[in-house]
Amino acid sequence: MARTPFLRVRFVLIALLALAATGGVAAHRSTATDIILVHGAWADGSSWSRVIPLLEARGLNVTAVQLPLTSLADDVKTTQRAIALMEREHPGPIVLVGHSYAGVVIGEAGNDPNVVGLVYVASVAPDQGQSLFSLLNGAQTPSPVGSHLVFSGDDPASPFVTIDPAGVEQDFAQCLPEVERRVVTATQGPTNFAALNGSATSPAWKTKPSWFIVAKNDRVIPPDLEAALAAKIGAQTTTLNTCHLAMLDMPFQVAQVIAAATRGE
Repeated sequence: MARTPFLRVRFVLIALLALAATGGVAAHRSTATDIILVHGAWADGSSWSRVIPLLEARGLNVTAVQLPLTSLADDVKTTQRAIALMEREHPGPIVLVGHSYAGVVIGEAGNDPNVVGLVYVASVAPDQGQSLFSLLNGAQTPSPVGSHLVFSGDDPASPFVTIDPAGVEQDFAQCLPEVERRVVTATQGPTNFAALNGSATSPAWKTKPSWFIVAKNDRVIPPDLEAALAAKIGAQTTTLNTCHLAMLDMPFQVAQVIAAATRGE
């Protein structure tokens, strides 16, 4: 009888070691079922149209945010409202996904306690005090799309920025069929300079796990900059042979990365 407590302790230790060896310690894994997709500059929520059905087919709850693209603060507030709505309708852990400029947005909005992971798609992941423009201006490789930006609006200090048709054709959506490039040109969302120049204050990637898709043929955000940022934040990194609009060109691969993030893999 004196040996019984020892045997019980031994069996408990063996069980714990087995769980640890197989990744069964749930406290260290994300089990999110909620996804919030945040589009970048010159786009809207429909840029996720090919990814959304793939995620929903996996039983995930998905929302695509519609950013005003007027300022970083406005875009963060819009994303925070989407997070609050998701929390009410589908309580549970959330993974935030950001494309391009939205990497700045999800870094700020991702501090919500219900957000358990961040996915960056052909994006930037700025540190405190950095913006999309400051990262591009400091990059070793220039952004080819820069020569195709068109500034307009009533306020010279905060103009709205669009990409001319040649820029969409050659640098923004060059991996898509011609008819889709024309649609991107016609539907692009004018983006305020203030948003693109908005600086991060408290990026969530410092405290939460991250995943990063590097677009090998990106001509908006240089691929070497994306790779360097992914390494800096310690993200699980996937490199795809695609352009800036990875989610439209390779939706299955993008959906796989997002799904892996919901499982903490």
